[in-house]
Amino acid sequence: MQRTDTDVDAFLAAVEGDRGEQLRALDRIIAEELAGLERVLWEGRMWGGTEQRIVGYGGITQARPRGASIEWFLVGLAAQQRHLSVYVSVAEDGVSLAQSWADRLGTVKAGAAAITFASLDDVDESAFRAMLQRARALAPDAR
Repeated sequence: MQRTDTDVDAFLAAVEGDRGEQLRALDRIIAEELAGLERVLWEGRMWGGTEQRIVGYGGITQARPRGASIEWFLVGLAAQQRHLSVYVSVAEDGVSLAQSWADRLGTVKAGAAAITFASLDDVDESAFRAMLQRARALAPDAR
């Protein structure tokens, strides 16, 4: 995946229907909590092989367990075929925020760095905002 110059607002505006409304609502929440950090569209093939378009908030340099560090985003937002995904690229005490906050966020599933849910209605907005604030606090060098 790589950062692009694609206009994020134009990308989000092009997503139609309820899915588009939910993406734009999530974008507003994330952008509010991470105000002042960059907001760019990342496009390309994820490690699992799928083509993705992810709105990334807050540029970071992320260490990898094997190989060189990579440029990445602190928080990412994407629409999948059946769910919405929020990627959180920071951990606390060795546990990803996605996993450690999952039980507070509502009806969500959490993976190593991703939180997925069918609808924004499934997410506790207050807890989601608090998680975003914690992510930002844990990444003071995010730009």
